[in-house]
Amino acid sequence: MNAGLGGLTWPRHTDRLTMRPATIDDADATWPFRRLEDVSRWITRASATLDEHRAWFRAPESLGRTLVIEHGGTVVGDLMVKVEDAWAQAEVADRARGMQAELGWVLHPEHAGRGYATEAVRELLRLCFEDLGLHRVTATCFAGNEASWRLMERVGMRREFYTVRDSLHRSGAWLDCVGYALLADEWSRTA
Repeated sequence: MNAGLGGLTWPRHTDRLTMRPATIDDADATWPFRRLEDVSRWITRASATLDEHRAWFRAPESLGRTLVIEHGGTVVGDLMVKVEDAWAQAEVADRARGMQAELGWVLHPEHAGRGYATEAVRELLRLCFEDLGLHRVTATCFAGNEASWRLMERVGMRREFYTVRDSLHRSGAWLDCVGYALLADEWSRTA
């Protein structure tokens, strides 16, 4: 069983990026890109004001599963790592505790097209499988968010489902969704 993100050494570095757990001060750094329509249309929570964003971002359940992505000392995005229990039968439930994670990501559009999201998510997958010892990671998005599901495919995740109009968007429309996953043994073959 893993100890979660708190049990790891930070920050983490890739060739061009630094990743670290978010702090309460990062609420202000993430607001400028999370409030953009190109970003907010796809994310689960689109706060209407900076104060609303701060309250959500700084809440322990949000802050505890958020990493920020920095390039040259500037916050260019954030990542979500929600470690959870895998489903298991009662007799083996203890072995499934904390063995999977749901991932999410947001990148400032000004920094898109440079491979930063791919680089960050690859490192996030490495962290999940090699450092946390997880069995499985998942990610979902609206089917219309092509950039996100293409990223999932680029990092080796496999599409597991496509649902038809099952998710209510804040616009009032029911939208299709896609879900992807990757197992630890699949990661070891692609890493």
